[in-house]
Amino acid sequence: MKLGTEAPLRQATPAPHWKKLRQGDRVRVLLAPKFEANGLVDALTADHAAVWINFDGGRGRTLLHCSDGVDILPEDS
Repeated sequence: MKLGTEAPLRQATPAPHWKKLRQGDRVRVLLAPKFEANGLVDALTADHAAVWINFDGGRGRTLLHCSDGVDILPEDS
C-alpha cells in the first residue's frame, strides 16, 4: 500500500480573508456542508496558516490549519 500518493494535496496557503483575522475576533467556522460552529480566535501563527479557535458552548479549543478543508469567517459575514 502506497501512502499519500493517491490523495491530492490541499492548498497550504491561507485564504486572503484569513490574513484579516485577529486574536479576539468572533468567527464562524465552516467545518462541512451545512455544519458550522461559532467561536473566538484565541491565537494565530504569524503567517495566519494556523488558527486556534475557542468554540462556544464549552466545545473546546481547536487548532485549525488552512489545509484542513475548513473556512473561518468573521461572525457578521
